[in-house]
Amino acid sequence: MKRFDYSFLEKGMLPAGLVNVVSAIAELRARENQLKENYPDMFTRLESIAKVQSVKGSNAIEGIVTSEQRVNEIVNQNSAPLNHNEAEIAGYRDALNLIHENPNSLDIRERDILRLHEIMLSYTPVSGGAYKQSDNVIIEVDATGQRRARFTPTPANETAAAMEQLVLAFMDARSNYSVNQLLLIPCFVLDFLCIHPFTDGNGRMSRLLSLLMLYKNDFKAGKYISFEEQINKGKWNYYEALRLSSEGWHENTNSYFPFIENFVTTLLYCYKELDKRFAVVHAKKVNKRERVEATVLNSLLPISKREICYVLPDVSPTTVEAALVAMVRNGIVNKVGVGKNTKYIKRH
Repeated sequence: MKRFDYSFLEKGMLPAGLVNVVSAIAELRARENQLKENYPDMFTRLESIAKVQSVKGSNAIEGIVTSEQRVNEIVNQNSAPLNHNEAEIAGYRDALNLIHENPNSLDIRERDILRLHEIMLSYTPVSGGAYKQSDNVIIEVDATGQRRARFTPTPANETAAAMEQLVLAFMDARSNYSVNQLLLIPCFVLDFLCIHPFTDGNGRMSRLLSLLMLYKNDFKAGKYISFEEQINKGKWNYYEALRLSSEGWHENTNSYFPFIENFVTTLLYCYKELDKRFAVVHAKKVNKRERVEATVLNSLLPISKREICYVLPDVSPTTVEAALVAMVRNGIVNKVGVGKNTKYIKRH
C-alpha cells in the first residue's frame, strides 16, 4: 500500500530554485496584506471577478463549458442551471462560496472532503459525498485518437483506508514546524489525485481543496486572481507535472517536485498579477485618474483601454477613457492603432 511520508519537506532538503519561489511568494503576500487595508473596495471587486473565473476555469479543465454570459448568471445566482454542464457549474459555485465565505468551518478531514464533494454534485444526478464503489482508470487520448490508460488509481476497496492514511499524514506534517506548509499543499493534492477517491469530480475537488488549504495558511492571492484559471491557461504544463510526479507512485518511488514546482509557480503568477493591480500605488493613496496614468506609463508595451480596465477593475471605463484622452492631448502618451485595436504607450 502507498505510504504517505512528507518528511522530505523538512528544512534543508529543498532545491534552491524552489526556495527562491517560496521567498518571492512570501514577499508578495506581505505586500498584499498591507494593500488590503488601503484598498478594501478594490479587493472586493477583484474577488467578485475571480470567483466567476474560478468557476469557469476549473470546470473548463474538465470540458464542462457554457457561454460567458451563462457562467456570470449562474455564479451571481441570477439564473438556475438549464442543463447538465450548468448543473456542474452551479455545484462548484456553491462549494467555492463556502470556502470563500467560511474557510474556518472546514478542515482537511474526511467528513469535510465528503461534504464539499456532495455540495459540488448537488445539482447533478450523480450522488456525491461518498467514495467510489468501483475501480477507475485515468485515460488519455493521443494525437491519433488512440486511448490508453495513463494511470491506475487506488482500487475502490482500498480507497477509504488510503484516504484515512492521507489525511492522517497531512495532519502529522501540518504539526511539524520543520515542514514548509506551502509545499505540503501540492503534496497532499498529488496524493489525492493519485488515489482518485471519487467516481466523478476528482480534478475539481483537488482545486477546491487547494484553495481551502491555501486560504487556511493565509495564501489568498487565488481569491483575487483566479488560481483555477491560471491552471486552465497552463493546463498542459499542469498535466505534464502531474504525469511526472505520479510515475512510481504505487511503488513509493515518485518525486513530488515536478508537481510542487508547477503548483507554487502558478501561485507566484497569481501574486504577481495581483501586485500589478497595485503597482501604480507606490505605498500611497492616489486618485483613479492618476492610477490610470501610472498604469500606462509603467507599461513596457502598448496597452489598450480594455487591458487597463482589467488591471484596474474598480475604475470605470469612462474614467479610463477621460484619462487617456487627457494624456494624448498633453503629449504624455502616443496612440498606436485605430478603433478597437487602439493602444497607448509612453512617449519617449
